[in-house]
This record gives sequence, structure tokens and C-alpha cells, in this order.
Amino acid sequence: MSQPKTYPSEPVELPLRTEPEPDPVEGCAGCAELANVRNRARAGDDWTTVTDCNVYLRRHPEGH
Repeated sequence: MSQPKTYPSEPVELPLRTEPEPDPVEGCAGCAELANVRNRARAGDDWTTVTDCNVYLRRHPEGH
């Protein structure tokens, strides 16, 4: 039987995602609203909502 570890493992290094934020499509009301919500969230330091808006802009249901 092996001895149990009594020391921590090496830390896991996750990649830093530095892709640019998606731009709203001109003339699309849905994109414009997501961009507005993202701007308000950024002003209020709500980074979770900023990230959510970026995901929604990338996966826009109308498939720009």
C-alpha cells in the first residue's frame, strides 16, 4: 500500500483568456441592448454580468 500524500500538489495553471470583447452588430436591437447592459455592469463593477453579456453577444440567437 502506498503512503498518503502529506504535502500539497503543484498548482494547476489555467490559461489566461485575452480574446477581445465582441462588438454589437449595427442595426440589431438585441445586440445594442446587450452592449448597454454590459456598459452599465462594467460601470458598477459587476464583472459577472459583463462576462455574461459577452457570451450572449457571441452566441446571439439570430446568428449574425
